[in-house]
Amino acid sequence: MLQVIKMDKILEDTYLFDFYGELLTEHQRSIYRDIVLEDLSLGEAADEYNVSRQAIYDIVKRCRKTLLGYEEKLHLINRFLKIRELTGEIIQISEKIEESGSEDSEIGKIRELAMLITEEL
Repeated sequence: MLQVIKMDKILEDTYLFDFYGELLTEHQRSIYRDIVLEDLSLGEAADEYNVSRQAIYDIVKRCRKTLLGYEEKLHLINRFLKIRELTGEIIQISEKIEESGSEDSEIGKIRELAMLITEEL
């Protein structure tokens, strides 16, 4: 499970596919996309690929395990989500500065967040 933000399985699977899907074989990528992203049933995919439902299930399960392994090693999704969170904070602070006109009190926090973002990259 991704650590930065608890998310539902569909969103997690989408991120995994977006970040690491190209590392799967074309066959794996196609089946995983059909089942997970296109929401085909196991039976529909089995008919399309001319294999058993169990074969489709096993491929999807292996693909998910492989994609989770990539994230465990590379942490690209967690880094992306953390950066998105930090930039959201910067936007909120900058909006407060803009509304209040008092730049001095918040500018240090903006600088700190920008440095954290740089470290995350």
